Amino acid sequence: MELTDEKLKYLRLLAVKYPSIPSVCREIINLKAILNLPKGTEHFMSDIHGEYEAFYHIMNNAAGVIKEKVDMIFAERMTPRERQEICTLVYYPTEKIKLLKRLNAVTPYWYKINLKNLTELAKFLSSKYTRSKVRKALPPEFSYIIDELLHAQSDEDNNQYVYHEKILDTIIDIDSADAFIDALSTLIKRLAVDHLHIVGDIYDRGPNADRIMDLLISHHSVDIEWGNHDILWMGAACGSEACIANVLRNNLKYDNIEILENTYAISLRSLTLFAEQTYPDMQPMDAALKAVSVILFKLEGQIIMRHPEYDMVDRLLLDKIDKGRGVVRIDGQEYELNDCYFPTLDTGDAYTLTTEEQHVIDDLRAAFVNSHMLRKHVRFLYEKGSTYMCYNGNLLFHGCIPMTEDGGFAAMRLDGRDYKGRAYMDHAAKVARRAFFGNSDQSDVDFMWYLWCGKKSPLAGRTMKTFERTFVVDESTYDEPKNPYYRYYKQEEYCRKILHEFGLDSSISHIINGHTPIKVSKGESPLKANNRLIVIDGGFCRAYQKTTGIAGYTLIYNSHGMRLKAHQPFESIAKVLEENKDIESSSNFFETEAERVMVKDTDNGKEIMETIHDLELLLAAYRQGMIVTK
Repeated sequence: MELTDEKLKYLRLLAVKYPSIPSVCREIINLKAILNLPKGTEHFMSDIHGEYEAFYHIMNNAAGVIKEKVDMIFAERMTPRERQEICTLVYYPTEKIKLLKRLNAVTPYWYKINLKNLTELAKFLSSKYTRSKVRKALPPEFSYIIDELLHAQSDEDNNQYVYHEKILDTIIDIDSADAFIDALSTLIKRLAVDHLHIVGDIYDRGPNADRIMDLLISHHSVDIEWGNHDILWMGAACGSEACIANVLRNNLKYDNIEILENTYAISLRSLTLFAEQTYPDMQPMDAALKAVSVILFKLEGQIIMRHPEYDMVDRLLLDKIDKGRGVVRIDGQEYELNDCYFPTLDTGDAYTLTTEEQHVIDDLRAAFVNSHMLRKHVRFLYEKGSTYMCYNGNLLFHGCIPMTEDGGFAAMRLDGRDYKGRAYMDHAAKVARRAFFGNSDQSDVDFMWYLWCGKKSPLAGRTMKTFERTFVVDESTYDEPKNPYYRYYKQEEYCRKILHEFGLDSSISHIINGHTPIKVSKGESPLKANNRLIVIDGGFCRAYQKTTGIAGYTLIYNSHGMRLKAHQPFESIAKVLEENKDIESSSNFFETEAERVMVKDTDNGKEIMETIHDLELLLAAYRQGMIVTK
């Protein structure tokens, strides 16, 4: 066996972890066995928009996977109501037990039956994982006992049965059953979904994005593809004044200021005082919304003028306002304004902040940049996220791959070079990281705003008409032209072209997209381009549900294939507890694998095979005396 000096150096480092022939053999046997287990279940969600309760419930019920497993195991032994009781107990163990105790329904017999049922469910779900992986997932306070119960084997004299019965009796006798049920439920939820993909837009509209972030930080395995609403908060944490103004405007508009003041400790005092003085005839929050909107359009104008490469001069509208006549000129045509009172606007110098406006934005910038909790959440978005991800043969991104009118990849000029397709997505992520982590210049911070709303932003995918929707009467001006990608993504040849650009097999891979709500009530399908592209906008945002007709989609990809889960609106956790009322979901198996997908077929499997190859080289090096065992 011939090995380069570099390879020998690597093998010597590997030998530190595996210092003997038996240790190498043991690991090769273990890894080859793992390759032949079924792949873990992946769960895809997007566009959560701060709707914590609905998100938390779908996390708890694993998009219906847990109910399916309960039905599979217990269908012949239990009524539908009894099976749903088990599901609710898994979703919310502490709350459900508390409720049942108030109804005097919790007895030693109830404990015994449910401990057995949950153990059986956990055992079923653990069957596709190695014992080592299951052990790592066990809640530490009961890890040894749960491990014993999960791996019980039948024996001739029923010794193990008696042994496990005694374990359960003791758990109940010493008043540990509540905590044990909670631990089993945690394990079941952990085993039901092996990996979670969040395909963008955790923030804005709904009130509790911060609680969602805390939940994701505690998750065992997650990645995030940034959405335009996420990048907006990331830009605000980087100190982009335009992003800060947009965040404030969105939260004032949707009456979500608690997340700013209570969670992120960002005081709105300077803004509200300024707004009350400037617009004394308006309600305080309406005045604050108007004040920050004017500040926003000034700041956006400054960025547009600093960056002609953004090609957004058509969005410079403040200087086109005629306050006396109450109109604004857009694309050569005049439109009536719904508000003509702009005391801080000098149309001769429209994009310069007044001294008072600058003071407000300076205060707010300091608050955003120095918010400990915001930086914690944003750092996690950077740690787990990017503009896109290739995972197990699928391409995940939130918005679009910017395209030209003729179906080519659109070029974007950054750092003095033109980028398009995958190179643009990679460089956009690089600039975004520089804006937060590096000694970035103003250009990097400005680009965070561009990713929020730029014409060629892969996260936005459309021309935003914020000014028109705020101040113009004529609603025909509100139309927001989409990137040509949204025409071409319906055609299989263009989806294949995109997949090829990212190095994926265009005949079997998929694009998994968020961002655009699917209008089911109008017959629209989330499956496009002969199933090469799947739109999974979660539809969590209540404001969209009247238009879409449902509460959106999530996607499940397990060893048997891919299926979409269509969800009805979530009522409340209280309804689940009191009536066992789960989210109503329907499954659409749109792609079933001819042969079950195993770990060896996944990205992780490829890494394992590379490790096995290296271990086999190390084994040969040991046996030939090239490296001496310890």
